[in-house]
Amino acid sequence: MNISSFWLIFNWTNKIKLKELINKIKSVIPLSSGGEEHVHKISKERSFNKGDVLIREGHPVSKTYFVLKGCLRSYCIDKDGKEHTLQFAIKDWWISDFMAVYSGENSLLNVECISDSKVVEFKSKELDSILTLFPEFEVFQRRNLERHVVSLHRRILNQLQLSATERYELFMKEYPDIEQYAPNYHIASFLGITQQSLSRIRRDRSKKLS
Repeated sequence: MNISSFWLIFNWTNKIKLKELINKIKSVIPLSSGGEEHVHKISKERSFNKGDVLIREGHPVSKTYFVLKGCLRSYCIDKDGKEHTLQFAIKDWWISDFMAVYSGENSLLNVECISDSKVVEFKSKELDSILTLFPEFEVFQRRNLERHVVSLHRRILNQLQLSATERYELFMKEYPDIEQYAPNYHIASFLGITQQSLSRIRRDRSKKLS
């Protein structure tokens, strides 16, 4: 096989792998052929194992991830060593430490795979540069940021206004398959409750459904 044939096959394979992301983008904005080619150019599909850490607290952050398969989470650790889960990222969600990405400071969060996962990896600076080269991406990027901000604000309000049971019910609607990925202590830390409270809520819910 000559070099020209190799790159043709490589580029074709890469386009097949990124089809899900391209379709996601096209569902939001009209995507020019040049824009699509640029997405392929600056992205890389990667597979990670359960337990792999993509971002570590205290380190610079240069990557942003779009989830194709599996589940990742972002979390922080308080002064007592307790973990607090901020986000679960499943299929079609983006994840990074966005505070660090936009501020240029070191990460305050950790991002890890809680299952074997497949993602599209971007260098954050290159992802931002696409807005200058292809302005149509501004709408797509704004929608992603809006989704992230709305999700975060809704979670804050839920923590303040809803009971633990109500928070769990909403959580299960947003992440219906999460229990196949996340252990109880991750879910409990996301909801701001103890594992014992989570078990009680599940028992009560099971009785109601039976």
